[in-house]
Amino acid sequence: MIVAKRIRRLGSGILLASIVAAPAFAQDHASIIPASNKGDTAWLLVSSALVLLMAIPGLALFYGGLVRAKNMLSVLMQVLTIVAIASLVWIGWGYSLAFTGGNEFIGGLSKAFLHGVDATSLAATFSNGVYVPEYAFIAFQMTFACITPALIVGAFAERVRFWPLMLFVVMWLTVVYFPVAHMAWYWAGPDAQPSNPADHGLLFGWGALDFAGGTVVHINAGIAGLVGCLVIGKRLGYQREPLPPHSLVMTMIGASLLWVGWFGFNAGSNLEANGVAALAFINTFVAAAGAALAWAALEQLLHGKSSLLGGATGAVAGLVAITPAAGYGAPSTSIVLGAVASAVCFLFVTKVKNRFGYDDTLDVFGVHCIGGIVGAIGTGIVASPALGGQGVLDYNVLPAAPGTFHMGSQVLTQMKAVAFTLLWSGGLSALLFAAIEKTIGLRPSKDAEREGLDISAHGERAYNL
Repeated sequence: MIVAKRIRRLGSGILLASIVAAPAFAQDHASIIPASNKGDTAWLLVSSALVLLMAIPGLALFYGGLVRAKNMLSVLMQVLTIVAIASLVWIGWGYSLAFTGGNEFIGGLSKAFLHGVDATSLAATFSNGVYVPEYAFIAFQMTFACITPALIVGAFAERVRFWPLMLFVVMWLTVVYFPVAHMAWYWAGPDAQPSNPADHGLLFGWGALDFAGGTVVHINAGIAGLVGCLVIGKRLGYQREPLPPHSLVMTMIGASLLWVGWFGFNAGSNLEANGVAALAFINTFVAAAGAALAWAALEQLLHGKSSLLGGATGAVAGLVAITPAAGYGAPSTSIVLGAVASAVCFLFVTKVKNRFGYDDTLDVFGVHCIGGIVGAIGTGIVASPALGGQGVLDYNVLPAAPGTFHMGSQVLTQMKAVAFTLLWSGGLSALLFAAIEKTIGLRPSKDAEREGLDISAHGERAYNL
């Protein structure tokens, strides 16, 4: 049986307690018999469905409601097709590049097209001798590969050609997403530590904490979105004529589906159905609540009215920020983290964007990248046991003893990982966007853009009035 040692984070104090208490871990590692846990497997499969729900229909409706009616179907079609393409690319070579051993930057192709994987293959969780079916792990990670490039399209919605965008997605997944996922999340697993402690990705080896995708998903996609909107240019009439959302009802439905799906996104990332998953679940809940209230309060204070769009955007900002910290912080500090991220994102969406004049259509950079940065750096703070956090589990020695958590050094490590992700994704995304723009072109004609992408690109209308 081929045992896949795939894992996505360092662990926590709660998990540490179970490791110290379990008699099995006092045994020699060679005596541990791998076995899948039905509860863990069931939770991972449900979480996979919840994350897919975030993309279709959640993100599609959230974005679709924010654009003008003549571009509604174009956004829905982009998100739907990206999910389909990313799924196939993931099976083809994405999973192998992200979650097999190779070097610190990228995996290999030993499991391309899932070679060697069958219904008996296992993937490691965060406890010695506890595994899930590898197919379940593959499916869960596939949903992340699907939603991450779909996030990007909101930055230049209403002004991009369909098939050149799909080409970009395939290239971006291959040279940006898969390497970043490998660098942040790949690790040989706790069972392999005594014999192979160096088998891990670059950022993981630095000790960077990313529970569910602050760097891999949100910063990664957010900076790519900013680069894309700069390369493609502004919408016709931007800052000269009104470009209002056509259906905030659709946006509210989409935001609600995102919130519900995010429980799978964050709590599912624990891979095990235990106390840490429950912690990630409640932290996700309250961080979004604190962020939505913070955005609404800021609008009331500064503009005299609290908008539905603001409340929904604030909730998403909180969900973004808690993603890297979901299994590390405490509920109280998660509320603070969500509220702080909401305030910073509010500043970027309402002030910074207007000041610099970039047309980030649906605030992908302002919410996902900025919220991801606040969350990633904040993880180094809220994880501190002094603030009720879970600390960091050192798997280099098992059974492990709690190490001393150094907030300052952890924050510096988090900042280093953020800077690396910004440079990696931003630089490579710029090259990809520029190459496609100079060859086959990314932007539709002015007439097609004025008519709307629903008709000009897809020959359909969202509404027949």
